[in-house]
Amino acid sequence: MAARRHAGGPQRRSGTRPLLRAGLWTTSTGSVELVPERGDPLSWTLYVNGVPSSPVHLGDPAVLEFEYLQWMADAVDVAAPAPAPAPLRAVHLGGGACALPRHLEAVRPGSRQVVVELDAELARLVRAWLDLPRSPRLRIRVDDARAGLAAQPDASADLVVRDVFAGDTTPEHVSTVEFLADAARVLAPGGLYLANVVDRTSRVGLRAEVAAAQRVFASVALALEPGVLRGRRHGNAVLVGSDAALPVAELVRRLGSGAARAAVLHDDALRALSSGVTAPRDGGADRRT
Repeated sequence: MAARRHAGGPQRRSGTRPLLRAGLWTTSTGSVELVPERGDPLSWTLYVNGVPSSPVHLGDPAVLEFEYLQWMADAVDVAAPAPAPAPLRAVHLGGGACALPRHLEAVRPGSRQVVVELDAELARLVRAWLDLPRSPRLRIRVDDARAGLAAQPDASADLVVRDVFAGDTTPEHVSTVEFLADAARVLAPGGLYLANVVDRTSRVGLRAEVAAAQRVFASVALALEPGVLRGRRHGNAVLVGSDAALPVAELVRRLGSGAARAAVLHDDALRALSSGVTAPRDGGADRRT
């Protein structure tokens, strides 16, 4: 079905938060759709080209409806260079509806965040829909994720988050050793790298991403839903990397006891997962299946 462009764009209540309405919009790279969630008039989901992309809660931006975002938020709480509510410097590769940036602004006010979003029209719509912080607290840069990362100064971020997809697949150029080395360059000492990785039945892509992270970061962990770990289904995983030793015991406790429980692989278990896998490189990245 052809996408419908709503005349005049999103509506706002005069002087208050934006008023969202369900609909389908044409964007620079395809389409986005806003869908209200049943049972909560303040809860919405943004779909990008038919794929669920971002949760939006108008009443409380600290609320994160997607499990992998809850794991990311827990990892930041446990392993970021400074505990909440201290502000962070964050670079987000992939914008969507800016769910994690909104969360960080709510729980760590005063954070300085850069969101790199490829789709210019999506970035415009999200700014119109949501009361996002303005620059310098939150800048949205329209660019390719790799190019946007390359533009960041050395040691300028406490947190780099990669949540980049083409459809339901992570582009290869943001999963290589060289890409991760650039993320490590941007991170200050003790900084944290987080990536949303889709775990498929073959686990080829997931294992390759782990292998690449192990080449770059001194400490690496992987969070995923226990049923996914046992191979019962596919789903999202969160890759965590740092040049400092991760607080693994606290990660295991925190992510294993929350509402969205996750298993945390590290050390020998994670090395076993990536054993025999060649880390993808620029110009010769492994093909994903």
